[in-house]
Order: sequence, then C-alpha cells, then structure tokens
Amino acid sequence: MTVAPERLATINPDVVNPAVSLSCRYCGATYALSPTHVCIECFAPLEIAYDESALRRVTRASIEAGPTNLWRYVGLLPAGHDPARRVSLGAGWTPLRPAARLAAELGMRTLWVKDDSANPTHSFKDRVVSVALSAAREHGYTTVACASTGNLAQSVAAHAASAGLRSVVLIPHDLEDGKTVSTAVYGGTLVAIDGNYDDVNRLCSELSGEYEWAFVNVNVRPFYAEGSKTLGYEVAEQLGWRLPEQVVVPIASGSLLTKIDKAFGELGRLGLVEPTPYRVFGAQAQGCNPVAAAFARGVDTVAPMKPSTIAKSLSIGNPADGPYALDVARRTGGAITDVTDPEIVEGIRLLARTEGVFGETAGGVTVACLRRLLREGLLDPDAETVIFNTGDGLKTLDPLVSTGKPTATIRPSLAAFETAGLGD
Repeated sequence: MTVAPERLATINPDVVNPAVSLSCRYCGATYALSPTHVCIECFAPLEIAYDESALRRVTRASIEAGPTNLWRYVGLLPAGHDPARRVSLGAGWTPLRPAARLAAELGMRTLWVKDDSANPTHSFKDRVVSVALSAAREHGYTTVACASTGNLAQSVAAHAASAGLRSVVLIPHDLEDGKTVSTAVYGGTLVAIDGNYDDVNRLCSELSGEYEWAFVNVNVRPFYAEGSKTLGYEVAEQLGWRLPEQVVVPIASGSLLTKIDKAFGELGRLGLVEPTPYRVFGAQAQGCNPVAAAFARGVDTVAPMKPSTIAKSLSIGNPADGPYALDVARRTGGAITDVTDPEIVEGIRLLARTEGVFGETAGGVTVACLRRLLREGLLDPDAETVIFNTGDGLKTLDPLVSTGKPTATIRPSLAAFETAGLGD
C-alpha cells in the first residue's frame, strides 16, 4: 500500500532525517553525508552515522501510525523524509508466516518464514532500492545504475521507471532468463557482461568514476544497505515488539545479515524492544561459499573465489561485507554453513511442499542450511527461529525443470484417471 504525501505528513509531521554523516567501519573517520562509499584514509567501507537524539524520537506509536510498507520506519532511515522526492513501489510489510509444518518435519518447536517474495518485484531488493533511489533523487541524480545478480537489476529498473529516472543495469551474461526478461521489460538500459558478478562489479566501480550516475551498490551503497534494516524491524514488530532467538539469513555480499543484526541492536538500544539475546546464522551455497569457508577455518580473512552454483543470486565470490558477517555470527553465538546444489533443490521443494511458499534458489539455500545446522547440533530446535525467503521461485525455474513434471499424463476419460490410480 502506498500513502499519499499529505497523508504521511498528517501521520508523522515531526519526522526528521536522523542521518548526519558517513563513518568508516574500520578506522572511524567521518565524512559529509554524500554519495561516496570508501574511506580515503584506509579504503574500508563507509556507513551511515546517525544522531542518537533524533533516533530516540521514534516510538512504537509513531511507527504503527505509519504506512504498511517500509516507510513506516522512515525515522530510522537515511533517506525518504520528503515524500515528494521519495521513490517507492510500496515495498515492505511482507508476511511473517508461521511454518508449523516445516518445523514439525525438521523437529523444531517454533519456526517462522519472513517471505519477501511478496514485495513488488518479488525480492527483498525492493527495500534497499527504494531507499537508495530516494537518496539518489535527493542528491540530484537523474540516472541510476547497478551491478546485479538478478533481483537488484529488476528492482532498480522498476523503481527507476516509476520515478521517471534513467536506469543502466549491468548483469552477468549467463543470468537466468526469468530475471533478464523481467528486467528488460521496464525499458531501461540492460547490459550483459561476459563474466561473473565480480567482473560486473569491477566494471561498475570503474564506470562510477567516469559518469555522474548514482550506482546503488557503489557510490550510494551506504544508503542502499540501510534499507535491509527494515527486514529486522518488521520481524520484531510482527512478533509483537520482541526479538526472535535465532535467525537464518542467506549470504551474498553479507550486507543483509549484518543489517538485520544492526536493526535488532538499534531496536534494543532505543527501547523499542527488550534487548534479549539472539543468534545469527548465515547460509551459502558450496559453489560460492567464501564466508562459510572462512568461518569453518576460524579465520577473519574471506578469500575470494569463482562462483559455480545454481544459486546465482548468492554468487558473489568476493563479498564486501563478508568479514562483518563473520563478526556478527561469532559475536552472537551463531554460525555460517553451506550446502550443495542438490540440497538447494531439495530445500526449495521442502519449503514449497510444507508451507506453500515457492522460494528462489536463495530460499532453498536457507532451508537446506537450516536443516544442516539442526543436524550438526549448531542451531537449537527448541528456540524460536526466523528464516528469510528473499525471492520468488518463479525467477529461478531452471534447477527444477527436470523434476517439475506432471504426476501423470492420461487421456481425458474417467477410466484413464482411475486406471492411473489418481483417485487413491
């Protein structure tokens, strides 16, 4: 649901932008709030720094009075405070589904699925793109661009189209047809690169130095990444303003996992929830598992690798937030694990069969890793757990084509139906 600017002003006339600067995640150097993402002192990534007093103006009541989309949390975000310049398709406030049948099959007490396939372009990327493009518009950009493994491409193209912005989207040449077609349909510039995502990302970094464009996951990345916090905010609010005991999050760049942790920490610090302990678990495919491999080795350095997995949306061989994801998992008492491609397919089918949720390959990774974490005794089956389905399975049909066949093919007669044993 979208809310008219005049309605939003009526709901919360005192909302202010709490973001005050950019801060280096390593050395702490500060910079003006602008489209930049790398510290010139140590080359570490930058993130948004907030005015704590402004954040503390946000209350449960002010949030609950807001729209039923991610902008109900605008007082905790770095962009979108002027509704006239906000870019939104109504992303957020997606279902937190009780997963009793899946829990029973896995021997768990309480399990939830946060289903972000319900977003406008059917992935969690609508959250980060809405925030990033709002920031881009506020900084005067008329062209937005990105490097993408698929979901981000579609979201950028769609949001840009809705806002009258030009989009330039770069993708690996072997992306799934569903994601390519569903990006091209919005009419922006779509460029396929003969290489993997890391090749695409390097090119985007070069282009960002040559063109006055807003690259959502390069120069606008600090704003973009903050959109992922809204997943954490929503889970806590949908649970009745409390934190779950455990979460399992798929890892591509690692930003989603770190921002869900950041959201939980903010809510506790601001008194919006009781700051109870929680454990964060990360999920990767074995064909692209640099963070899981580093966790298994007990090291802090994430060694880049060349991806080779059906989980293309997670195929980032050099994840920018990998070291920070390791820190979150270790600090909270969680873990990061990985699964094979056949296990991913089984994970997709298991979630669909038990809960009626058709997740993309990233969702299959998450469910399969949940099962492995339980099998290895790393995740408590009696603790309340939330897993994240970040995209729609209709985008990644290829891995299921060989098994997604009719139960039977028969002639159009009652006798044929009964002969095939379909009524039993």
